[in-house]
Amino acid sequence: MDLYMMNCELLATCSALGYLEGDVYHKEPDCLESVKDLIRYLRHEDETRDIRQQLGAAQILQNDLLPILVQYPQDKVLFDAVVRLTVNLTQPALLCFGKVPQDAASRHHFLQVVSYLQAYKEAFASEKVFGVLSEKLYDLLQLDWEQRQEEDTLLIERILLLVRNVLHVPPDPTEEQGVDGDASTHDRVLWALHISGMDDLLKFLASSQTEQQWALHVLEIISLMFRDQKPEQLAAVGQGRTATERGEDTRELETLRQRELAERKSRALQRPSRHSRFGGSYVIQGLKAIGDRDVVFHKGLHNLKSYSHDLGKEVRRVPKRRLAAREAEPPRRSARNVQLFLREFCQDFLEGCYNHLMYLVKDQLIREKAQQHDETYYLWATAFFMAFNRSLRFRPELVSETVGVRAFHFIEQNLTSYYEMALMDKKEAATWARRMHLALKAYQELLRTVQEMDRSPEQAVRDSSQIIKNNIFYLMEYRELFLALFRKFDETKQPRSFLRDLVETAHLFLRMLERFCQGRAGLVVQQSKRVRRKKKPRAPAALTAQPPTPEELEELWASLAPQLQACVQGEVPLPDDVVPFDAASETPVEEQRVEAMLRIQDCLLGSRAPEALKLLRSAREVWPEGDVFGPTVEPSEETKLLREILFAPLPRHAPPEPEEPEELEEEEEEETMRVSEKEFNFLDYLKRFASAPVIRAYVVLLRGYAQNSAHTNHCVARMLHRLACDLHMEALLFQLSLFSLFNRLLSDPCAGAYQELVTLAKFILGKFFALAATNKKACVELLFWKSPAIAREMTEGYGLLREGEGASSRKAPVWTPQEERELRELYWKYKEVEGEDVIANILAHLQAPGRTRRQVVNQLVRLGLAGSVKDFPRERKGTRIVLWTQEQEQELERLFEEFQGTDDVLGNIMKNLTARRSRARVVEKLLGLGLVSERKELYKKRRRKGHAPVSDEMEPLGAPAQASSAEEGDSDEEEEEEDGAEEGPLDEHWAPEDGAEQGLVQRLRQEGLAGPLQWLENYLKRTAGDREEDGVSHPVPLVPLSEDNEDAMEDRRFQALLRKLGLRPPASEQESFWRIPAALTPQQLRRAAASLAHQGPEREGSPPSPLGQLSAPLHPQGPPPAERPSASPGWDSERDEPVPAGTKRRRQMDSDSEDAASPGASPAPTGPFVEEDEELQPPGRRKRIRHVEEEEEED
Repeated sequence: MDLYMMNCELLATCSALGYLEGDVYHKEPDCLESVKDLIRYLRHEDETRDIRQQLGAAQILQNDLLPILVQYPQDKVLFDAVVRLTVNLTQPALLCFGKVPQDAASRHHFLQVVSYLQAYKEAFASEKVFGVLSEKLYDLLQLDWEQRQEEDTLLIERILLLVRNVLHVPPDPTEEQGVDGDASTHDRVLWALHISGMDDLLKFLASSQTEQQWALHVLEIISLMFRDQKPEQLAAVGQGRTATERGEDTRELETLRQRELAERKSRALQRPSRHSRFGGSYVIQGLKAIGDRDVVFHKGLHNLKSYSHDLGKEVRRVPKRRLAAREAEPPRRSARNVQLFLREFCQDFLEGCYNHLMYLVKDQLIREKAQQHDETYYLWATAFFMAFNRSLRFRPELVSETVGVRAFHFIEQNLTSYYEMALMDKKEAATWARRMHLALKAYQELLRTVQEMDRSPEQAVRDSSQIIKNNIFYLMEYRELFLALFRKFDETKQPRSFLRDLVETAHLFLRMLERFCQGRAGLVVQQSKRVRRKKKPRAPAALTAQPPTPEELEELWASLAPQLQACVQGEVPLPDDVVPFDAASETPVEEQRVEAMLRIQDCLLGSRAPEALKLLRSAREVWPEGDVFGPTVEPSEETKLLREILFAPLPRHAPPEPEEPEELEEEEEEETMRVSEKEFNFLDYLKRFASAPVIRAYVVLLRGYAQNSAHTNHCVARMLHRLACDLHMEALLFQLSLFSLFNRLLSDPCAGAYQELVTLAKFILGKFFALAATNKKACVELLFWKSPAIAREMTEGYGLLREGEGASSRKAPVWTPQEERELRELYWKYKEVEGEDVIANILAHLQAPGRTRRQVVNQLVRLGLAGSVKDFPRERKGTRIVLWTQEQEQELERLFEEFQGTDDVLGNIMKNLTARRSRARVVEKLLGLGLVSERKELYKKRRRKGHAPVSDEMEPLGAPAQASSAEEGDSDEEEEEEDGAEEGPLDEHWAPEDGAEQGLVQRLRQEGLAGPLQWLENYLKRTAGDREEDGVSHPVPLVPLSEDNEDAMEDRRFQALLRKLGLRPPASEQESFWRIPAALTPQQLRRAAASLAHQGPEREGSPPSPLGQLSAPLHPQGPPPAERPSASPGWDSERDEPVPAGTKRRRQMDSDSEDAASPGASPAPTGPFVEEDEELQPPGRRKRIRHVEEEEEED
């Protein structure tokens, strides 16, 4: 940036800082204010970071800020402000821009900021600057925590951040092009840091018990210090070269010498002994040109091997999204004095700081006290220092904090998390791949450390290694990790170095696992299976939660009684924050009263006696009317009242059931993992690696065999050898790209250096040519990657798996062209047919048997005849309306004439009807044909003792519950929805029995239908009043005006309640609403209304029942309650004589249950909450209950 384009205000502010004269800096009087102004300017810079760029172009940090730091450290306020400004100016460019910009303009500004940061780093390579910072940090750390102020703590953090920012600046590749061993800018900064004593302060912070808050800062600085180092090289500094290293160097030199000799020989062949302008023309037999003739070659024979059809063609540019991932910067060997200093630092750090610091960092990571992605520093430190310890002098006690099952688990969790995020976050996949690489390096180093522990001379160390291996080899996650990483390897997102480390780690893991299995018979490991189950609809919580039994309530009350007695006597204080009523709530007062009663019961069930007593007294003050919560009684009576509340079956609202989708193509399935144990077989586990994605990844790494290390090539060759020889699956390696690689390897002049790969290549090629002699399609198979099943077909015969021995036998048969043509014709034929299932018609007329509905639908989508599988939903059961044919109508007329005189006309017709129909459909058809005029003509006739048929008017209330098993078997699912149409008229002498509807009413209240029940009760009362005033009774329609009431009228249980109350459903298509029959008297209507709210009687001499007063208030004009004598089982109240036991059974016409018919039925309880009749009856007269006796059918 041009300095003359600098902002005038910014230029004036920089000029007011001071000036440098020689080595002495003279500050201006407004220096402090100018520094604060610069901080303020940086806070308001734009997205191009213009202020930062202008300050970098003016070299403010080099010429002003650093001299102020060096010469005025005693001015605490100025020093603090300059450090703040310096930290801001040196922060990484990624933090300034958020990410590396993609557009050219923003990318230019990003690179400009990076160049200024590199200039700043050059200025910080000064012993004076780091000396001042070290002295200041030392003085601050000498202060005790009582003396240390908040400003001191902030200054310590800023100094550490400044050191972090300087070390984080990337190197400039154009300036640092020296050979290894030269001192780079980073090396000079490290040397200045070492001379100033800053490294000793870092070790103190890492090991101090009182400075634990700086653990992550210190670990980040240390990771940046060793950014360009390799632990193995650093451990070897100052020691003689080992025989292994000298052997590797010798082999590398020999490889280079052979390449040079081959190039010399090639150049010698290209220089003929006799010069000639005409090199000659040759015909290459077997290699076709554009036409049918062979290629004519116009160059010398020495160029024949390099001939290709691609010569002279323009190289196709590889798209950016398909470019291989960029490799990280290669490690660089620093100057020798810097290496010695870093080696000594590593030794001291391992001996005194490593375990303590890593414990603190992991604790902060687990407790989420660190920033996002700070675990990467932990992973780097684990891999680096454990490798350094292993390479120098292996001492497991120095790295004990990161050696163990917990360390394996932590690293495996992070590695799996990074792997999943790389698959989901496609835009940042490269970033997640770098983090995944760090975790993989740490995992690899853990395995190498465990392997080194096996070789330890100490028995305790070897035993610890066995325990660790027992755990990691037993758990499934560690065994499946490498398979997942291989299968999802993406060359465009993950660099080749990641693949190299993955191959080496997998090789190490397999070798350790193989040795662990040797000599161990019956090794058991953990495995998991995917289990698919059909989802079952969950029952509502109110239905699944079982209320406590009376025995449990008695035990609970025994423990609550002493607590309540102490609360009543004042020994235990009652809470003051209990409020039973909320005036600001939208909930009606009546519902709040119900909720208050439920809260009292919940407090008792939860053993919160003081809260329950306080809530009872508060509720009594809020709702004194009606003595719902008891009158003002003595404290002793409150205990009895609370006991009744505890034992009362209070109605509770059930949570709303989730709405189900109207149409479901198929039942949903949920997939769960079932964990079990099995006996481990190493070869079976090795077969998991016999897949195309794994082999493809190995081939990708093998392409760079010349650049790979000898160990990497050995790992690749060993895996391919395991597949070809141990598993006898050499056909998996019959692939053209691998054969091309083998051809390049065998023609390499340095092939002698890769003897292991050459031997493997010759073995694979020999197997292929032996197979090609018998299998004529082997050459075609080279073009494709193969699965184990296909490889077996290739070697043993293509018809083997089709005979039912493999996975291919389970596949759906392939559609032939004739079948596809037939499918098209059938689809177009039945597509326009209305009211019929297209797929069902196609399946019925397909000539090829064995086709399923799913196969037909998928093939229609594949042929483009349908857009989606959802275009053909499965037909819901019971919703299809089938028309009656003429033959079916004639059959129905014949059956009606045949069974017209029988007791059960409809039942006999249903038994003998050929076409399966629901009872409702048959009744409608009989009415439509005019065979019957009323539904009651079809009701089943019952007989008394004298076998006389019962009148039709007495049948309807019991008919639905008395259908025979044969009739139930013939009914369809539609019958459940349409049985209401088969109910008969109301008996004009009907009288609602007390308690008959209470169970159904309570269930409806629990389902949230309290509002519609209240509406129905008011409707009945209003109709009763109107009939008393007018003196005339007419059928009154029951018209719902709200959505809740409309929904209730469609509810099956609510409709059952309406029938029990005597209301009549719509009799014909001209009626739309239920009706209150004219036969019901006002007294009957009032009793029916009272039964909707009736809950139970009151005990004489006891406080009023909370439940009865709360949920069943009596109508002001209703009759007072009266007692009804209880009848013993087997007693007929109509004849006032006992019914003999035997083959007779009794059904109560107006009861929903058949408890009286059971031989073990007990008398009704007479507790305080037992339901009794509210009807006012004359003394000495009992209510007469209508019974119907039927003879039991003999077997």
